[in-house]
Amino acid sequence: MGIIGFLIMGLIAGAIARLLIPGRDPMGMLATLVLGVVGAILGGFIFGGPDDAVGYIGAIVGAVIVLLVYKLVTSRSRSRTRGGRSRLA
Repeated sequence: MGIIGFLIMGLIAGAIARLLIPGRDPMGMLATLVLGVVGAILGGFIFGGPDDAVGYIGAIVGAVIVLLVYKLVTSRSRSRTRGGRSRLA
């Protein structure tokens, strides 16, 4: 698969991950692309190569994991900057 195919797969995986996870995501198309590409790399390590169907599913699962981690990190930083208590305290 060429680099263009990998980027298209990443964009699709990122978009599907954003659809699967509820809540607002103030991300543009470029951030969705990065989310999908990082998720595809993570999913490739977990499930297999990008050339088979398992690789596509792995890219989506990886993008979901990356999005959940992103939301966890950004929600903690937002709660600290507002001057309120952290959710864990």
